[in-house]
Amino acid sequence: MALRDAVMAALLGGEASGYDLAKVFDASVANFWLATPQQLYRELDRMEADGLVRARVVEQERRPNKRLFSLTEAGLEALHRFTTEPARPGVIRDDLLVKVAAVDAGDSAAVQEAIRERLTWAEAKVAFYERQRTRLLDGRFEDEFLAEAERVGPYLTLMRGLSFERENVRWCERALTVLERRVAPR
Repeated sequence: MALRDAVMAALLGGEASGYDLAKVFDASVANFWLATPQQLYRELDRMEADGLVRARVVEQERRPNKRLFSLTEAGLEALHRFTTEPARPGVIRDDLLVKVAAVDAGDSAAVQEAIRERLTWAEAKVAFYERQRTRLLDGRFEDEFLAEAERVGPYLTLMRGLSFERENVRWCERALTVLERRVAPR
C-alpha cells in the first residue's frame, strides 16, 4: 500500500487541507498507517500533479492562504482499483522485538525500560482510541452505529488499532513479568 492510497481513503471524509489531513492521520489513520505532515504535503502535490486530487485555494485574513484537497473522479477510480487488489499480510518490523530477542546477551534493565516505555505508549493509545470510539458512536450502541452510519470503514480500522494496542499492553506486561522473574534473586 502506498501513502497515496491512505490519503485517498482519508479524503473520502470530504475536502481537507494538508493540516486537516495530518490531524486525521493522527486521530484515525494512525491506526494502520503513519506519515509525517511533510510526507503528506509532498504526496498531495504529487497526487494533484497525477490528477487524483484537486486543490482549491481559500484566502484567509491574517493567515496564509490554504489549499483544500478533494478526490477527483480519477482519484475515486484509483481508490476503487486499490480495493480490488489482493491485500498482502503485514509484517512486524519492530526494533523493540530485536532488543528483546537479544536480551540474553544485552542489558536486561535497558530492555525492560524499553518495554515499559512501549507499555506506557500502548496504554495511552488504548485510551485515545477509546475516546475516538466514544466520539464515533455518539451515544449509540455499536450494532446500531454499524447498521446506520454513512461510513463504517473508519470505525472498523479504529477497532483494529484498539485490538492491536490492547495486545501490545498484554504482551508488554507478560514480557516484563518474565524478565523480572529471570533477574530476581533466587
